Amino acid sequence: METAYNGYLIDLDGTMYKGKEPIKEAPGFIRRLKEKGIPFLFLTNNSTSTPEEVAIRLQAQFNIPAKAEDIYTSSLAAADYVKSLEGNRVYVVGEKGLRNALTDAGCDLVKTDIDHVVVGLDTQLTYETCVTASLAIQEGASFIATNKDTNLPNERGLVPGAGSIVALIEKSTRVEPVFVGKPESFIMASALKKLGLEKSEVLMVGDNYETDILAGINNGVDTLLVLTGFTRKEDLTMLSEQPTHTVETLDDWSV
Repeated sequence: METAYNGYLIDLDGTMYKGKEPIKEAPGFIRRLKEKGIPFLFLTNNSTSTPEEVAIRLQAQFNIPAKAEDIYTSSLAAADYVKSLEGNRVYVVGEKGLRNALTDAGCDLVKTDIDHVVVGLDTQLTYETCVTASLAIQEGASFIATNKDTNLPNERGLVPGAGSIVALIEKSTRVEPVFVGKPESFIMASALKKLGLEKSEVLMVGDNYETDILAGINNGVDTLLVLTGFTRKEDLTMLSEQPTHTVETLDDWSV
């Protein structure tokens, strides 16, 4: 399959790997991009890790060449969004990746007098954490969420994602959050700016129609659905808007 894209936005979970399991076609795809000098940015909704940690994991565990600057997470997008708002006192429901991104952006992480509640994936979530977040939002703090993913594909199956936690807090507050991760326009605009390319020049690659592919469709970016993760081929028959391209694996795509 011949292409003419000058840059790529590439999902991680379900596209480059599946939980702790490698996707064998992924390293070769990235090496082909590097050999041709085509710029790319890994664009992930997973907010738990820092870009440095993601890069180390990609290299050590999955043999995928990556540097921290190749990675833009929903945590970084959330931090960039909070920087555009008034007030820097933030309560975080999330892990190291989200906390570090916010502190690096100049935010104070607090439990009282909260300006903004930022919610991402938190595998150590407690009821009391949800109580603090919910009460702060009800008292007027803004409600920002990293992403809508209800599930994450890993070696155990489809486990709860950040969107499931966000839904709990949304139900308890009756306040809709501002989402910044895929498929929202904020993360896409920021990623395109980092690549230095126009949307017409770029291909969004991912395994999840609801996030990766809709991120492209909703923002005028061509899409490549790879059937190695969340969305199955039979799911496409029920969708009115199709991906620009669909492949079984990344070996079926020529860069």
